[in-house]
Amino acid sequence: MSVLWDQQIIALLSGIVGLLVLGSAVGLVLDRRVQTDSGRLVVANLNARVRAWWVMTAVFVAALATGGIGSVILFGLTSFIALREFITLTPTHRADHRTLFWAFFVFVPIQYYLVATHWYGLFVIFIPVYAFLFVPVRSVLAGDTQDFLARTAKIQWGLMVAVYCVSHAPALLMLQIPGYEGENAKLLLYLIVVVQLSDVLQYVFGKTLGRHKIVPNVSPNKTWEGTVGGIAAATLVGALLWWATPFSPWEAAGIALIANLAGFAGGLCMSAIKRDRGIKDFGTLIEGHGGVMDRIDSLCFAAPLFFHVVRYSYT
Repeated sequence: MSVLWDQQIIALLSGIVGLLVLGSAVGLVLDRRVQTDSGRLVVANLNARVRAWWVMTAVFVAALATGGIGSVILFGLTSFIALREFITLTPTHRADHRTLFWAFFVFVPIQYYLVATHWYGLFVIFIPVYAFLFVPVRSVLAGDTQDFLARTAKIQWGLMVAVYCVSHAPALLMLQIPGYEGENAKLLLYLIVVVQLSDVLQYVFGKTLGRHKIVPNVSPNKTWEGTVGGIAAATLVGALLWWATPFSPWEAAGIALIANLAGFAGGLCMSAIKRDRGIKDFGTLIEGHGGVMDRIDSLCFAAPLFFHVVRYSYT
């Protein structure tokens, strides 16, 4: 039976659609009322983000409807694209090409195969141990020592953040939680909703109330007001959605807070990488958001923490 028949998933998806409808309506009203050039730029960006969220939601729901395999494929493709964006930030040498072939066409499929087959024992160490050791060995065999450490570290970091960390999101489907059997899709949806809502609310609070910058040299748009307001509001939503999880309300609040703080840290670290490379976004694939990595930067840090907190506490 499709997980979309689950009444709690229907309730969660209905809430998401309701927010998107509200966002579209607000964007339409603002588009007609705002007259200043700077204001219209902000409204245009807001409407582009909402349109992109409609598309991303539709894709995610389609993957969810196919069951576990659809979610694994979706996140696998997401990791592949995010890794490509990450690697293209800096030039590579010809000596790196065969190592990159292994990274994209061997390590990514194997990692998600391990997720699909619920092989936790190898899933959790495949990239941090085996891929980590293989990358420098394969690169050194090409004989190019120029910037060897930087080139190797970039590939290793890309595999860790874009593939290993992201793969922990669909890996939630492999957890065996007593009394919660067959309902893990709701846990995945819960993680995505809470973390992404935190990003959206930090943006909204920052635009409306933001005054004091946190680290302007890293992320000029992040303010204390936006960050605290967004994380607090998303944590409250996470607590209110406890009924879709194996958590109590207080546990849901605590776990949501951990995920949101990790998401904030992920966004900040990815911003530092972009500033280091002198770019605004990782890519241009998603209208209003930039690249895929720009959209999942918070999930990269939140997913593994969320996964292991749940695994060690509830299985």
